[in-house]
Amino acid sequence: MIRVLIERHIAESLESAYEERSRWILQNAVSAPGFISGETLANTKDPNHRITLANWRTEADWDRWYHSEERQQLLNDLQPMMDQDERITILRQC
Repeated sequence: MIRVLIERHIAESLESAYEERSRWILQNAVSAPGFISGETLANTKDPNHRITLANWRTEADWDRWYHSEERQQLLNDLQPMMDQDERITILRQC
């Protein structure tokens, strides 16, 4: 199993629109092969900094979802609401 850490920063006043769209992305990821679970957290020091932690069976499963046309289309809707590019870190247990 791997964990994928996705960090995004929301532009001011677009929080509610972002929340709606980001939930939609996570709901679509649930049906992707290899997806195990995921949760989204807000930074207590910066409420516009969001972190999604997703568990995937393998890195290949994540890569398939990450490069999928479905994710790219969903992310295209989300990107205008962010004031920075998303940062992704792939983690494995030691």
